[in-house]
Order: sequence, then structure tokens, then C-alpha cells
Amino acid sequence: MPTASAPLAGRQPFPFVTWLHRRLLARWYDRHLQRLDLAEVDDHLLRDIGLSREDVRRECAKSFWQA
Repeated sequence: MPTASAPLAGRQPFPFVTWLHRRLLARWYDRHLQRLDLAEVDDHLLRDIGLSREDVRRECAKSFWQA
């Protein structure tokens, strides 16, 4: 009669999920830093890239997980 085997000790069940989780956290942190940098850009450079101060305010008001 077959018996259920115990899980292997020390084995990570979902290494891909762990990798994906780290990558998602890194993306969120990078997005946060980019928005901090964008808030520091002066009006002359904003005109060069085609953004208004209102565009910047709206983008910086988003939460880190929002694209």
C-alpha cells in the first residue's frame, strides 16, 4: 500500500515566486525613486520633455505600485 511521502527538507517550494516577488519589490522601489527625481526637475527641463508642472504633480501623487 503506497504511503504519502514527507516533503523534502530544505527545499524551496516555489523559487520562481520568490524571484518574482523580489523583482516586483525592486520595480516598485525604482518607480518611487524615479518619481522623487521627477519632482526635482525644474520647469525649463520639463518644457524640454513636454511635461507640465501639473503632469508632474499628478504622477508624483500616485502610489509606488501604480504605473
